[in-house]
Amino acid sequence: MIPKLRNKYRPDFIIANGENSAGGRGITKAIANQLFEWGVHGITMGNHTWDNKDIFQFIDEEPRLIRPANFSPGTPGKGAMVLKENRKELVVINLQGRTFLPPGDCPFRKADELVEQYASEHRFILVDFHAEATSEKIAMGWHLDGKVSAVLGTHTHVQTNDDRILPEGTAYLTDVGMVGPRDGILGMEKTAVLHKFTTQLPARFEADGGKWHFHAVYMEFNDSNGRAVKLEKIRIQEEDYWME
Repeated sequence: MIPKLRNKYRPDFIIANGENSAGGRGITKAIANQLFEWGVHGITMGNHTWDNKDIFQFIDEEPRLIRPANFSPGTPGKGAMVLKENRKELVVINLQGRTFLPPGDCPFRKADELVEQYASEHRFILVDFHAEATSEKIAMGWHLDGKVSAVLGTHTHVQTNDDRILPEGTAYLTDVGMVGPRDGILGMEKTAVLHKFTTQLPARFEADGGKWHFHAVYMEFNDSNGRAVKLEKIRIQEEDYWME
C-alpha cells in the first residue's frame, strides 16, 4: 500500500506500529529493515515488544525503532525518537497504558516529562499511546491537548470512529486499527481463538491467511505552531485495492 499512499498524500513522514509484524509476535531485524526499505521512517512498539527475542540484538542500535517510554528503567531501547527528513523534524513518543495491560510506570507523568524535554526545540510531536482501555486513551488525548500535534491509539486492532481535532489543536483517534488479515479474529486464525473462548483451554494462535485490510491515518499540521489542521482515516479492503 505504501507506494500508492505516498503518491496520493505525499507525506513527509510515515510511522508504523510494528509490534505484531512477525506473524503477531513482535518484530525481527529483517522485518524492521523491510519496513524501512518500503519507506517507513519510524517504528513504534507496544506490549508485544519482547515476543521475538531477535529484538534484543538490534533495538539499542536502531534509532528508528522505539518501545513504550514508560517501561521500567533499564529496559533495552528508548521511548522517543526525532526523525529528520527534508529539513523537517518529527518527534515520536511511544507510551503504553496500564489498564488491562502489564504494569508499568505512569504514562501520563512520562508523557509530561518527554513533552517538556522536546517541546522547546520541536513543534511537531506525535504520541502513539498503546493501550487497551478506551477511557485511558481519551484521557491521554485531553491530557496532551495543545501540547502535542497528535495522540493516536494503537493495540486493539479495530479502527475507531472518533477521529477529531481537540479544542487546543491536537489530532486524536482512539485506535488507528490494523494492517493484516481481515477475516480472522484480530488478525489471528479463527478456529484456535474460538476454541479458547468456548473451552477456556490454552490455544496457540497463528496469523490468519485470508483477505487483508489496511488501516491508517493521514494528518496535516500547521507549520507555525505544530497543531493539527487535518485528520483523515484510511481504510482499505483487499478487494478495493485491486479494483483501483
